[in-house]
Amino acid sequence: MSNKKTLKVIELFAGVGGFRLGLEGYNGKSPSSMYKKDLKNLVDYKIVYSNQWEPSTNNQHASLIYESKFGKEGHFNSDISDLDVKQLKEKCDVLVGGFPCQDYSVANSLRSSKGLLGKKGVLWWQIERLLSDLGKKKPKYLILENVDRLLKSPVNNRGRDFAVMVASLNDLGYTVEWRILNAAEYGFPQRRRRIFIIGYLANTPIDKQRKKNNQKDWITSLGVLGKSFPCVEKNSNTEFVLTGDLEKISNTTFSKNGKSSFYNSGISINRKVYSIYVKKEKVKWKMTLGDVIEKNIKKIPEEFWVDEKDHKKWNDVKGAKQKERTSKSGHTYMFSEGKMETLDSYDKPSRTIITSEGGKTPSRVKHLIEQDGKWRRLIPSELEQLNMFPKDFTNYKDVSNNKRAFLMGNALVVGLVEKIGETIASFLK
Repeated sequence: MSNKKTLKVIELFAGVGGFRLGLEGYNGKSPSSMYKKDLKNLVDYKIVYSNQWEPSTNNQHASLIYESKFGKEGHFNSDISDLDVKQLKEKCDVLVGGFPCQDYSVANSLRSSKGLLGKKGVLWWQIERLLSDLGKKKPKYLILENVDRLLKSPVNNRGRDFAVMVASLNDLGYTVEWRILNAAEYGFPQRRRRIFIIGYLANTPIDKQRKKNNQKDWITSLGVLGKSFPCVEKNSNTEFVLTGDLEKISNTTFSKNGKSSFYNSGISINRKVYSIYVKKEKVKWKMTLGDVIEKNIKKIPEEFWVDEKDHKKWNDVKGAKQKERTSKSGHTYMFSEGKMETLDSYDKPSRTIITSEGGKTPSRVKHLIEQDGKWRRLIPSELEQLNMFPKDFTNYKDVSNNKRAFLMGNALVVGLVEKIGETIASFLK
C-alpha cells in the first residue's frame, strides 16, 4: 500500500483516456518512457469519475475503449449536460479535460433566453456549471486543454472567448495560468500545438508559492507550466483588467490590429491579467517520427500501402495551389496553399495528427512515408505512439482503422500531462 498522498481526479471529455494515462500511467508504467519504466510520482493520482459522450453517433467507441481499459466504475457515458454533481459522491482534488473548442460567448448563450448556461452546445459552460454547483467541494486544481486558436477566437474579436473563460474561472476563485505548448519542443514525437490551462484555488501550496515570486519568473520557470516546460520571454508583455460582468466581457473588444490581447502565455489573478510572449530557449528534437515507425513491414495491412499509380494524386494534393473563394459576406478572395513535402521525414517529430487522418483518399493533411521503396500511410498503432498512448491501445472490437485514426486526432500528447502532474505533485511535497 502506497504511503503517498492520493489526489482524486474527475476527467471530463475523457476520449479514450489521455489525461488518465498521463496522471496514472498504464499498468504502473510511464508514458514518457513509452511504458517501459515505472511511473515515479510524488503523489498518487486516482481518477474516480470520468465522462465521455460523442453526441453525433450511436456508437460510443471512445467510451467503450475507455471502459475496456479502466472499467465502468465512476464512468458516465452520457451527455455532460445531464451530469449532476449529486452523482459525484466523492470530493475530487483535481478536474481535468480537453473540452471541444466552440464559441464561448455569453451573449450567444443569452440569446437562448435561458441565461448563462442555456446553450448546451457551448460545452465550456458545462465545466463552469459543474464547478459552480460543487461550491465548497469544487476541486483545488484544474488542468484543461484546447486547440491553440482559442486565444484568437472568434475571428471578429480575437481573445474574447478566452477572456470570458478566464474571468469565469477567476470568479470561481481560481488563479489561472496558460501556455501554448508545442509538444515536440519538449521532447515528444509530434509537433502538436495546444493550449494548456492550469487553475488553482487560493491558499493551496501552489498559490502560496506564487505569492512569493514575480509574475514573469512564475510564468517562465517557477509556476506549474514554467517548471514543467521552462521557457524565456520572447519580447513584449501586456497587463489589463477584465472588468464588468461576464455579459459585458462577452461584448468587450479584446483585439487590436487583428491580434488578441492574450499572448501565448500568462496568468490571471482576480481578473488582473499579465501576459507575455515566450519561447523554448533551445529546441532539439528528442523523439522523432522514425522512433515509432513499425519496422516489420509484414505487420502493415495492405490497405495502408499506396499504389504507384496514385503517387501523382498525392503529389498534387500536397503541392502549391491557389483557389478563388467567396466569404459569407459575398467577398471574393484568393486562397493560397504553399507546397509541402509529399513524404514525411523520419528525422523530426511528425506533423499534427487531425481527425481526418484515416482513409485511403489522398489528402494534404494525412501523413505519408516511404518504407522499403514504397509509400504508405501511418497505421493506427503509429498514430497512438505519436500521442504517446500504448501501442494498439484503441484496438477494440468493431472499431475501424479510420475510427482509430479519428480518436487519435481528437487526443492529446500524453507526455505533457505526465509532466504537469509531476510538477503539481512537487508543489504538494
